[in-house]
Amino acid sequence: MAPSATPSSPTHHATCSAGSEASANRIVDVLSEIFDGGEVVVSAFERPGSSEWDVSLYFETQPDQAAIRAMVAQTVGDETAAALVFDTVEAKDWVKASLADLVPVRAGRFVVHGQHDRDRIPPNKLRIEIEAALAFGTGHHGTTRGCLMLLDRVLCQSTPRRVLDLGTGTGVLAIAAAKALHRSILASDIDPRSVVVAKENAVLNGVGRDVEAIHAIGFGSPRFAETGPFDLVLANILANPLRQLAAPMAQHLAPSAFVILSGLLPPHARGVIAAYRGQGLRLIRRYELDGWVSLLMQRIA
Repeated sequence: MAPSATPSSPTHHATCSAGSEASANRIVDVLSEIFDGGEVVVSAFERPGSSEWDVSLYFETQPDQAAIRAMVAQTVGDETAAALVFDTVEAKDWVKASLADLVPVRAGRFVVHGQHDRDRIPPNKLRIEIEAALAFGTGHHGTTRGCLMLLDRVLCQSTPRRVLDLGTGTGVLAIAAAKALHRSILASDIDPRSVVVAKENAVLNGVGRDVEAIHAIGFGSPRFAETGPFDLVLANILANPLRQLAAPMAQHLAPSAFVILSGLLPPHARGVIAAYRGQGLRLIRRYELDGWVSLLMQRIA
C-alpha cells in the first residue's frame, strides 16, 4: 500500500492542494490510469479540520516534473498544476526506527508483535512476529488491524480452503491465515522487495511452507487461476486499485466467497463498495480504525 525504498534510494514525492474532493479524485483517477502501479502511488486526503483536499504522489524514480504538471493541468487546470511541490523523502527504515517503542497489537485471536515482546504474548493467542522491513504492514496501522479483526470474524463462521492475500506487504495477513487455517495461502505483491520480506516473515513465523509469495501485478500471474477460485481474498491496498480490481477479482472468487478490503479513507469507501456490489458482492461489515476503513463483503451465491 505504501511505497518502499532501499536505504540508499530516496523516495520522490509531490503534493498539491486540489481544492475539492471531486478535483482530487480526478487527479487520482487520471494519473493512476496513466502510470503503472509500481511506478507511482497516488492518493487523495481531506485536510484535517478543513473541507480542502490534497493530493500526494510517490514516484519510484525521478519524475518528469513538466510532464506531471501538464497532466494535472489538463485534468483540473493550470492553478492546481502550478501549486505542485516536488521534493524527496529521505529513505529510512521507519519500522526499524520505531518498532522498539511499539506495543503488541491485538486483533481478535491474533497478536502482532516484535521480537522484544516474544515472551510476553499469551499462549492462547495466534502470534505474528514482524520485525523491521521496508514494506507496509506491521499490524500497528488501522488498515492491517481492521483486516485481522475481519479475518477473525470470518474464521468464526467459515473455514475457507483457498485464500489469497493480494498486496501482501510484510505478509502479516497471509501469515495470520496460515496460522489459523493450517493450509497453503497464496500471497502476491507488485513490489519484489515486499515479496522477499513476506517470505522471510513467513519463515520467521513457522509457516514458510504454507505461504507462497509471488510477484504479480493485479491478477496477471497464472498462479491465480491455478490456485483459485478463492474462498477468501484479503486486499489491503488503496481505493483506486481496489476499484480497478473488482471485476478481475470477481472472476477468481468461489461461490459465497468472502472478500476483505482495506486501505480506504472514509470518503472513498462508498465508491469501493459500489464497485464490488456491481460484481455481485454484498457488504457484511464495516470497521473504521484510526481514520481508515476496512470492509467485509461476500459474493452472493
